[in-house]
Amino acid sequence: MASVSRAWTEEARAWHDADPDPDTRAEVEQLLAAGDEAGLADRFGSRLQFGTAGLRGPLGAGPNRMNRVLVRRAASGLASYLGAGSRVVVGCDARHKSAEFAEDSAAVLAGAGLDVVRLGRPLPTPVLAFAVRHLGCTAGVMVTASHNPAADNGYKVYLGDGAQIVPPADRDISAAIDAVGATTAIPLSGTYRVAGEEVVDAYLDAIGTVVGVGPRDLRIVYTPVHGVGGGLAVEALRRAGFNDVFVVAAQAEPDPDFPTAPFPNPEEPGVLDLALAEAAARGADIVLANDPDADRLAVAVGGRRLTGDEVGCLLAGHLLDRPAERDRLVVTTIVSSTLLGRIAADAGAHYERTLTGFKWVVRPALAHPEWDFVLGYEEALGYSVGGVVRDKDGISAAVVVAEMAAAAKAAGRSLRDLLTDLDRRYGRYRTAQRSFRVPPAEQQAAMARVRARPGAVDLRPDADVVIVEGDAGRVVFRPSGTEAKLKLYAEVVDGDLDALLAEAAGWAGLA
Repeated sequence: MASVSRAWTEEARAWHDADPDPDTRAEVEQLLAAGDEAGLADRFGSRLQFGTAGLRGPLGAGPNRMNRVLVRRAASGLASYLGAGSRVVVGCDARHKSAEFAEDSAAVLAGAGLDVVRLGRPLPTPVLAFAVRHLGCTAGVMVTASHNPAADNGYKVYLGDGAQIVPPADRDISAAIDAVGATTAIPLSGTYRVAGEEVVDAYLDAIGTVVGVGPRDLRIVYTPVHGVGGGLAVEALRRAGFNDVFVVAAQAEPDPDFPTAPFPNPEEPGVLDLALAEAAARGADIVLANDPDADRLAVAVGGRRLTGDEVGCLLAGHLLDRPAERDRLVVTTIVSSTLLGRIAADAGAHYERTLTGFKWVVRPALAHPEWDFVLGYEEALGYSVGGVVRDKDGISAAVVVAEMAAAAKAAGRSLRDLLTDLDRRYGRYRTAQRSFRVPPAEQQAAMARVRARPGAVDLRPDADVVIVEGDAGRVVFRPSGTEAKLKLYAEVVDGDLDALLAEAAGWAGLA
């Protein structure tokens, strides 16, 4: 064996001896045998941090990777935070190791004396979020990396309100995870229940309540992008009366390798190419696409993918046209289009903006149960329609978008015509995002330059976000929470979006 530092050797061997997974044990053995100091340091020199998104990262050995040791530790810490007797539902998607991580989570939680329900098969994230409240749970765990590449996996936690955790719960759970001792001493139990299809049926029934009546003549091409949403999305559309649906065959079945979409995010270039080609061949009216865990929705019409802001504003106009008996609420984030506020004002609805992330988008609805939560959306293709699911739900959103498109078609129009109507009524609102790869140390220097600009609005300490507004438009700057990137979100009204983005990059020293 090649020589490696004693610290890495001891920690790696201790991890190896506690690891129940032969794949990651073999990985550690190979690193030690090769004397791979850099590889060991990368895996054991730091650890994945538990935050408001839970855990997410590449699969592999060590505390800086997603693996069964880390998942058992996380589940044990969560059990300590919740306390014996709490009820928890556990779900997973179809990624590599998802089933093992879900089984470990259920066994650890049950071994700690909690009442555990495990969903019986790989299912979309919104089904797990729905199941938390449907089953009267204290918490829920979803094993998924959403639209990350195939090499990744993750661990998302919901509390009893059915929403993703926010501070201080994330910090408290993280502290409980840190306090877990040797994972070999964590008790395991197989005494947990496995849910049948009744949870899925209840979810489909519930999202059916947000669908309105109207025409159903619409030819749809749909893709789950190798994820777990396919069967449920088609069934939800069928229950709503949409039967002219073609699924992209090459992407229809769950496949954790995502062979046609290395970056299985419908926002990424090329991911919708197969669906667009299928739509052209079949003369389809619309393309609908979910990401692998079906919490996001992409929409394309006439060969063009609509932006998240375009879909969000169309949905708001459509839903707020319905008769109302109570005050209504629509919500979006500070990086999304401000057009939603204009639409809400015309409809007499409440409008709120939150920090980025659906953990925040659903909070105004929880704070105002006396109002009907009509829609929450974020520009990154996330939509919650009607509050049935207190998180992004790409399946219920797909059905309501289909309803909206069918109504437009019956009137001889399309969703793109409806966008033109918004332009004529409110002005030409346009939004775009740009990401710059910037090391963390340089990110803060760039943010400091932006903060020094006249009129800059600094959202610290609530968030590391700066908003700059002027005659040319509005730009939001924020570092990515998961990658070494600085993100710029720009909005113009009847203006030059590309010119504003180029100018804003210069403000941050990125041009």
